[in-house]
Amino acid sequence: MGSDPQYAKWPLLPLAQHVFSLTNPYAARTAQQVSAKQLQDAIAEHKMAPFYRYLAHPIDGILNAVGEGGSNVPGRPISRKNSLAGMIATRSPTASINLPWDEALYQSLKEDNDRELESFQKEEEEAVEKAGETEIQAARGKRAEFWARVGDKEKAIAAYEDVFENTGILGIKIDVVLAIIRMGLFFGDKHLVKKEVERAKTLVESGGDWDRRNRLKAYEGLSLLTVRSYNLAAPLLLDSLSTFTSYELCTYSNLVIYAVLAGSVSLKRVDFKSKVVDAPEIKAILGDGEDKLLALTGAISAGPGADAEMADASSAPAAAKTTVVNLTTLGTSTDQPEAEMAVDFGPLAQLVGSLYNGRYKLFFQALARVEEQFLTQDRYLHEHKGWFIREMRLRAYQQLLQSYRVVGLDSMASDFGVTVDFLDRDLAKFIAAGRIPCTIDRVAGHGVIETNRPDDKNKQYTDVVRQGDQLITKLQKYGQAVRLRGVRGREAAS
Repeated sequence: MGSDPQYAKWPLLPLAQHVFSLTNPYAARTAQQVSAKQLQDAIAEHKMAPFYRYLAHPIDGILNAVGEGGSNVPGRPISRKNSLAGMIATRSPTASINLPWDEALYQSLKEDNDRELESFQKEEEEAVEKAGETEIQAARGKRAEFWARVGDKEKAIAAYEDVFENTGILGIKIDVVLAIIRMGLFFGDKHLVKKEVERAKTLVESGGDWDRRNRLKAYEGLSLLTVRSYNLAAPLLLDSLSTFTSYELCTYSNLVIYAVLAGSVSLKRVDFKSKVVDAPEIKAILGDGEDKLLALTGAISAGPGADAEMADASSAPAAAKTTVVNLTTLGTSTDQPEAEMAVDFGPLAQLVGSLYNGRYKLFFQALARVEEQFLTQDRYLHEHKGWFIREMRLRAYQQLLQSYRVVGLDSMASDFGVTVDFLDRDLAKFIAAGRIPCTIDRVAGHGVIETNRPDDKNKQYTDVVRQGDQLITKLQKYGQAVRLRGVRGREAAS
C-alpha cells in the first residue's frame, strides 16, 4: 500500500503550457519563441510523432489550423472539438510563431515509434510464454507510458485502462487513474478529468495510502480550479501546501500561486487571515526576507517542496524583498526544474497584503499586475481571468462597505484610486445583481452610497416568512392533487 508512485512521469505537462503560449495573445514574442523551441526539442527527444502531427500537420494540426497552414496548404477554419478548446488560448487565436511541419521528420519519428511498439509486443509475448503475470503487466505498463510519452491521448488512455483492469494492487490502480487525469489536464479535457477524479476518490476511500490521498488533493484542487470552482479548490490546494509531493503535476511555486488566488477570492476574512495571510508555507514564498529565513531554518513550516526550492535562499540577504518564480514551467519529478521564465512574485504578495489591510488603491494596482503577470499567462487561470477580476473587485467593495452605513461616492472612489463615474458604473452592476446590498444617491452633491443590510433578526424574520410561503404553496399543490385523485376515483367507481 505504501509503494512508490508508478506511471508518474508522462505526459510532460509543461508542453501543454508551451502550446498554450504559442496561441496566447498576451504572451511576449520572446516567450513564444522559447515555447516553440521547447516543443521542437521535446518532440525530437521523446519521438513524439502523434503529438507532432496533432500540433503541426498542415491539414489537421491545431497550431497550423489557426495560423497560415503548411507551405502549400492554407490553414483551415478552427474547429472547437475534442481537446482543442483546452490547449489553445482563445476561440479565435492567431499563432504569430508556428511550429513548422517537416514530413521527413514526422516519418522518421513514426518509424522510431513503430520499432518501439514492436519491441513492447515482443516483450509481452515472451512474458506470456516464459514469465509470470508481473512481467506481463510490466510490458503493458511500458506500452501505456509510451503512448503517454508520444502524446497519443486515446491510445494512452486505452493502454492505461488495460493496465488498470489487469492489476489487483490498489496503489497501482490509483496511480493509473492519476496518470489518466494528467492526460486529461494535458489536453484540456475537463469532462475526462472530472470523471477520473471521482474514480480516484472512490479508490482512495477504499483504502488508499497516505501519500496517494495527499497527492489526490492537489489533483482535485487543480481540476476544480479549471472549472472555476475556486471555493471548492481553495481548501484542497491550501491543505496540499504542507504535504505536497505531486511534482509531476506542478511545482511547489505553482501550487502556492493557485492556492493563494483561490483562497483570496473565496475564503471568508477570518479564514483568509489564517490560511493565506499568516500561513507559514505561503509566507515562505510571499513574505519578506525574515519570513523566508524562518521557514528555511525550520522555525516555521514551509512544506516539503519549499526547502528544495529555497535551498539557495539561505545565503541571501535578509532584507531582500523581490522573489522570482517560474510560473509556466511545471515539474516532472521531485527535482525542481530550472526556471525558464522568472516572474516577479511581488504583485501576488501585494494583492494579499493590501486586500487584508484595506489599502484599496494599492489593491487595485496589485490586481492589475496579477492579471498581467499571472492570470493572462497560465493556461489554468487564463480562461476565468475576467471572472476572477470582477470577484476580487466585489470582495474589496463589500469589505469596505460593510463597515459603514453611509459612504461618500467621491470618498470611496478616492480610496480605490478610480473615478467617480467608474465606481458608479461598477457598483451599479453588482447592486443590480443583488451582490451588494446598497443604493447610490447622486441627486444631491457628489452622491452617497447607503448600505441597507438587514440585521440578524430582520433576516431571520424574512427567511421564516419566505420558507412559510414555500410550505403553504407546497401544501396547496398537495391538496389539489389529493382532491383530483378523489374525483377520478369516484368517476371510476360509477
